[in-house]
Amino acid sequence: MTKAEIVNAIFNELNSKHGTSMVDKNTILTVVEQFMKEVKSSLKNNENVYLRGFGSFVVKQRAEKVARNIAKNQTITIPAHVIPSFKPAKEFVNEVKGSNK
Repeated sequence: MTKAEIVNAIFNELNSKHGTSMVDKNTILTVVEQFMKEVKSSLKNNENVYLRGFGSFVVKQRAEKVARNIAKNQTITIPAHVIPSFKPAKEFVNEVKGSNK
């Protein structure tokens, strides 16, 4: 599902519940983009984002490690770094598992 498809799904859901267009697609797109921007900003500032019932966007620390470049037959050191990660909530996981039966 793409960002445009998410915006369309939210727009259609709001229209079906209320019968009229309460919010236009551009407003929904702005909200979705702002949400993503806030999550990225929080993670960039080393702050985790917790959405109860959905999941957590967290910053994970990766330790320095030694690896091999097989093409050049060299040993390289990968420095310690941080990466973003998403951990779904238990309800989220159960809902996805239940839908795949």
